[in-house]
Amino acid sequence: MDDILHLDLAGVSKQRPIVIAGPCSAETEEQVLATATDLASSGIKIFRAGIWKPRTKPGGFEGVGEPGLRWLQRVKEETGMYIATEVANSHHVEAALKAGVDIMWLGARTSANPFAVQEIADAIAGTDTTVLVKNPINPDLELWIGALQRIYNAGIRRIGAIHRGFSAYGKHLYRNLPQWHIPIELRRRLPQLQLFCDPSHIGGKRELIAPLSQQAMDLGFDGLIVESHCDPDCAWSDKSQQVTPEVLSYILNMLVVRDTQSTTESLAILRRQIDTIDNELIELLARRMRVSRDIGQYKKEHNIQVLQAGRYDDVLRSRMKLAEQLDMSGEFMKTVYQAIHEESVRQQIEVLNNRKR
Repeated sequence: MDDILHLDLAGVSKQRPIVIAGPCSAETEEQVLATATDLASSGIKIFRAGIWKPRTKPGGFEGVGEPGLRWLQRVKEETGMYIATEVANSHHVEAALKAGVDIMWLGARTSANPFAVQEIADAIAGTDTTVLVKNPINPDLELWIGALQRIYNAGIRRIGAIHRGFSAYGKHLYRNLPQWHIPIELRRRLPQLQLFCDPSHIGGKRELIAPLSQQAMDLGFDGLIVESHCDPDCAWSDKSQQVTPEVLSYILNMLVVRDTQSTTESLAILRRQIDTIDNELIELLARRMRVSRDIGQYKKEHNIQVLQAGRYDDVLRSRMKLAEQLDMSGEFMKTVYQAIHEESVRQQIEVLNNRKR
């Protein structure tokens, strides 16, 4: 996938962030045109609106369907904006292509289904369109990459990815957990791929859009896809995560977009320090695992089970407390220590099974 092309749209700034904005759903022709006009006047070049809306449960508003495509065409004709919408099957693709939709995106539920992705890939094969793929609802990087590959294999080269967060059970600050390490790993694996952040779906609340957008910029994302409505409190879907075009303009003007290319000599020196420390950490962990194998040998010789839950709980609490005393997050240390403990147990089990001494 080395020949993936960037979104090269005339009139769209090459500077970060590329912004795609518009309502969660196209509700009425008046709502679509009013929102698009306000967004265009603030400099937004790409208008988004959901025409077909997959809902978690039946009975909710599921989009206006194909009549809404004509409203998007009017946006394109009257404002000069590019138009974008979500597609979930081959019928959606065919209707969107016929209406002149410039950008299609695959939603999180669709990208989690290889059959649905392949159906869409087959429908767009041979066309010159732009396709963005949202991450699957669950934190599965390989499934995300697989969806991107299916679109690529259909001959599409203007491909991008949208990070919209990952579903999790229970109550959380975010509607969908960011789990930033997953899109960061996607960027490492596919460095030529343009990466967009969807702060509306990650946050689920309009007050979180600004800080999430800033974090995306700090992490080097190429663009944002933000839900914006002319009257968010009256929106037919996801009203709590939409902002007015005026508020969106304010958020974008307040963003600090840092240079992702330049490197100063001082920064290079600091990075070399990090490299040295990382090497020392790896050597220390290797020493720790050698001790773990010695412990495994002792337990084998004295017929002691590997897992000692009480000991583990005590050590975990003490490590978290020490981390907090050293100005680190206890939860961070918990995650690190859980990984270390898992590897230590694995090492001991190998000794018990005579695979290592």
